[in-house]
Amino acid sequence: MSDLQPFLPTRKRPMKLNTLVTLMVCAIIASVLLVVFALYSVQITRATRDDVKDTALGIARTLANSPDIQRGLMQAPQENIIQPIAQAVTKRNDLLFTVVTDMRGIRYSHPNEALLGLHFIGDDLTPALEGKENVSVNRGALAEALRVFTPVYDSQHDQIGVVVVGISLKKVEEQIARGRLNAVWTILFSIFMSSMGIWGLVRVLKRILFGLEPYEISALFEQRQAMLQSLREGVLAVDIHGRVTMINQTAREILLLPSGKQTENASAPLLASLREVSKTGVARQDQEISCNGRLLLCNMVPVKSQDRVIGAITTFRDKTEISQLMQRIDGMVNYVDALRAHTHEFMNKLHVILGLLHIKRYDKLEEYIIQTAHHYQTDIGTIQSKVKSPVIAGFLLGKINRAKEAGVTLTLADECQIPDTASEEQVAVLITALGNLIENALDAMQGQPEGEISLLLHYQNGWLSCEVSDDGPGIDPTQLEAIFTKGFSTKGENRGVGLFLARQQIQNLGGDITVESEPGVFTQFFVHIPWDSERNIA
Repeated sequence: MSDLQPFLPTRKRPMKLNTLVTLMVCAIIASVLLVVFALYSVQITRATRDDVKDTALGIARTLANSPDIQRGLMQAPQENIIQPIAQAVTKRNDLLFTVVTDMRGIRYSHPNEALLGLHFIGDDLTPALEGKENVSVNRGALAEALRVFTPVYDSQHDQIGVVVVGISLKKVEEQIARGRLNAVWTILFSIFMSSMGIWGLVRVLKRILFGLEPYEISALFEQRQAMLQSLREGVLAVDIHGRVTMINQTAREILLLPSGKQTENASAPLLASLREVSKTGVARQDQEISCNGRLLLCNMVPVKSQDRVIGAITTFRDKTEISQLMQRIDGMVNYVDALRAHTHEFMNKLHVILGLLHIKRYDKLEEYIIQTAHHYQTDIGTIQSKVKSPVIAGFLLGKINRAKEAGVTLTLADECQIPDTASEEQVAVLITALGNLIENALDAMQGQPEGEISLLLHYQNGWLSCEVSDDGPGIDPTQLEAIFTKGFSTKGENRGVGLFLARQQIQNLGGDITVESEPGVFTQFFVHIPWDSERNIA
């Protein structure tokens, strides 16, 4: 990429790729870690409180099942049976307090011995006095605590008191804080590892993109697209798997592909050759391929990356463009020749009329004018009344004169009727097809006396049907299909192009051409093409 000129933007230079990627990935990672930390904090808080509650319930249930506690509740608080046990449990388990009350709520134990024998503080004791375990957060004589209440039953399963275990909320929050601190260290480690990953990602991206920044790549892509679309040649590329990766507008026009349409069916022969080049890695120069009714001249080369074939690309042009242009020129030349011949003929007739006027042979003048008008009506007038397109009418007139010169009669059927069309392509295709068929018939009947060619043109429902018949030597049945093959001819070398091009152009237009022949009797061609008459276009 050293030959690339530096891109000079006219607007403010965008962020560099490494900055942009770093900021985007950091923002994503930070958002994810923040959400994870929030969820983890909620989870650790809930788990810590559940664990503390379960621990307190376990201690309370153990004390409630203790025979010494049950026996102490049967005595007065002053007997001091329960207090030593509760103090030992409180100290051993690092509790805030362990309180045992009778069914009246009178304390039998408390960290503050002065409160022994007094009523327990808090309405959260009531569910426990009714035989239900209870957990609450409340404040009594000591600090605010998580308090767990468990009923105490005697041997007859009659409730005789309640065991209350309290754990300071401050200790609960300390445990939660320790869990959150572990989460913070985990997140910091994740940030460090993510930073290393981002650094490596940026280096890999820069190496893949040859050190170019995104705006430089965008500019190169736009220049490449403009260059591809400005080419007069079609450009088509495939990857190593044969999938089309690039096609320019000229290629779509040559292959008759609308925008957005797949290229697989419309350009199958071209793609097959291109895929073969991508597999073998061998270039092909000036290869002729018949594709979608057109003859393409293609140059194909493999695309390599680090000495490895990764696809193939071809440039091609429509070779039939020149041939079609020549056919159109031939049609126009025939038209001009016909006009020139009729101009000379008309001048001669004017001279005859002038001479008859000078010698005052009015009877002969009248006879001559009537005869001339009759010939006009039968020749030019008939054609113009049946063929509304002046180009086709001139073409047919020229072919009639050409046939007369060759000693052959070219007749136009009485039921012929052709409306005019605004489509130059349809006119050109018709002239190409009829020109080749009539010329082939004339060549076939050379030296044959009184040869005749019949022409029928009929329009119906947007389609034009043409029949060209001759009574020449005919065509061998084994050659009926081969006559449309490029290069096939019985007239010598460098021939066999006319029928090939005619069939290509007819099929390209959406029509068809067929042939019937009986050797020594007749040959008849049938052409069927779409025809947009003026009333249909309007």
